[in-house]
Amino acid sequence: MASSAILFASLWLALAAQTVTALVLPGAKTIVGRVSAGPIEISALGCGTWSWGNRLLWDYDPSQDKEIYRAYREIRDAGVTIFDTGDSYGTLDLNGRAEILLGQFERRYLEEKSNSSKSMFGIGSYVSNASNKQQVATKLAPYPWRVTRGSYVKACKESLKRLEQDKLAIAQTHWSTANYNVFQEGALWEGLGDMYDEGLCEAVGVSNYGPIQLGKFSNRMKERNVPIAVAQVQYSLMTARNNEILDACDDAGCRLISYSPLCLGLLTGKYNLDNLPREGNPRRQLFRELLPGAQQLLGTLDAVAKDVGKTQSQVAINWAISKGTVPIPGARNLQQAQENLGAVGWKLSNAAVQELDNASAGVNKKMIENIFQTR
Repeated sequence: MASSAILFASLWLALAAQTVTALVLPGAKTIVGRVSAGPIEISALGCGTWSWGNRLLWDYDPSQDKEIYRAYREIRDAGVTIFDTGDSYGTLDLNGRAEILLGQFERRYLEEKSNSSKSMFGIGSYVSNASNKQQVATKLAPYPWRVTRGSYVKACKESLKRLEQDKLAIAQTHWSTANYNVFQEGALWEGLGDMYDEGLCEAVGVSNYGPIQLGKFSNRMKERNVPIAVAQVQYSLMTARNNEILDACDDAGCRLISYSPLCLGLLTGKYNLDNLPREGNPRRQLFRELLPGAQQLLGTLDAVAKDVGKTQSQVAINWAISKGTVPIPGARNLQQAQENLGAVGWKLSNAAVQELDNASAGVNKKMIENIFQTR
């Protein structure tokens, strides 16, 4: 058990260490809807970019960028606008890679849309659609050297330089330091407020905050008249859940973002004890320990998927949507992008949601919490 705890802690440490207007052609089909997130609207399905630059868990290589862009273009065409990223995303020399790619991809996407429109209709005939504007939600890591509000604002400005943009949709703190440095926590909050006051973001958010800490953060932001858009936690059929975080988001007036809605791939149906992630990948041992206790859930997920004519991944994502959250599954290739998009445009029945809830509750070993998750 001790070795497992060390493995899981290492996994989450790896996780932690890691304004342009879109142009759409008239008649372009948007299949992803919009939902409120505090003072702004975001797409009902987002995209996480943790894997863009992560060698350890996702075997990233820059040669994959071409295929990642194909995935990006597919989900942008479908109406996905909210992209969750972080200034720590990218392994070692690739630190910040996800932000760089997000900026590059959006500029390329806009150029392609503009050129396509001009070639079809002539110069100046393309239509600007503000509801399809890319929205970057960057998580800023509370590194030990970021102990002042000014250092946090500086980090935000550095992210904007990598994106080559002027303003974030949402500036987020990546995790809370309340469990180990309460004084730093206060500086981070003030730094987020300063980012908003300086016009560097449209709203702020938090990650890995529990309901108690979210309430404290919300109270401080209200005192400063700084709007909160989102709070995000690990949220899937494999995580231990209660309604407290959803209720806390309602009280704070923000939207819950569900990260890892596929539990690092365990809920895709791709893996079993005979087919695990490669040797050396931390997910290998994690899945070896989680899969035996998840068989009933995976069986139920498969049965529901067959019943509704969808894949297990699509059902797992749709389940998260049914809870009122905005899931942010990752996409590194066109197939994954299309798979994720297949999770929207339909709705699980109440009976199916309850069946999945019951199976989830029966999992005897839940996915390990992020080590920085607070109460």
